[in-house]
Amino acid sequence: MPDPTRTWTAALIVIGDEILSGRTQDRNVAQIATWLNVQGIRLREVRVVADDQDAIVEAVNALRARNDYLFTTGGIGPTHDDITVDAIAAALGVPVEIHESARAVLAAYYESRGGLTEARLRMARVPAGASLIENRMSGAPGIRHGNIFIMAGVPSITAGMLESLTGALEGGRPLLSATIGCWVAESEVADLLGATERAHEGCQIGSYPFFREGRTGANFVVRSTDQDRLDACMASLTAALEQGGWPVHPGGI
Repeated sequence: MPDPTRTWTAALIVIGDEILSGRTQDRNVAQIATWLNVQGIRLREVRVVADDQDAIVEAVNALRARNDYLFTTGGIGPTHDDITVDAIAAALGVPVEIHESARAVLAAYYESRGGLTEARLRMARVPAGASLIENRMSGAPGIRHGNIFIMAGVPSITAGMLESLTGALEGGRPLLSATIGCWVAESEVADLLGATERAHEGCQIGSYPFFREGRTGANFVVRSTDQDRLDACMASLTAALEQGGWPVHPGGI
């Protein structure tokens, strides 16, 4: 029987010079983290690396060893600077090969789009021994090798790949959350937040301050894998804030 206290973890490597240069803003971290929470898996680490094979190899070997799952985004396209597959194959110590099922998928997709060129065939390259992750949007599949999931950098394509993986990964209990907000400086309620969290085992309280409309406020997010514990902690936190003279806004401000 699975251990209900077991926490399954994942790491994410975002690959691409365009991310580090600021030219492209990453949107995959949030959607992958949210998806993982629903699968009962916690995203513990995110690393952004350049299109550099040595950097990718080092990151892959470090993060796959200390997490149950490793996801990568970016660098699996048809151009010369898409080196993720080669780098991960090097990290695993296996050759790169053409996956015949990927070739067939790409040939069908590009049949009415100019045919399967050498550049497009690069998207059928995988580390030897890999399986495919379905991509219904653009044909080019994602790649799975053991506990590594190699995915596209385009967020909409990544979303489709995540959808095809839904329910396929072993995980624990989904992480639940609830949010309230107050017009209060975070420093004024720091002790209250800490005391409330300590009084509710299995719950974590995150505090997210902001300055808006000329006023200081904060949103408080309670997280737990147990709905009853979450509800009890939220009720206690709400009561404590209200008693302190800070009206609570359910759902946050």
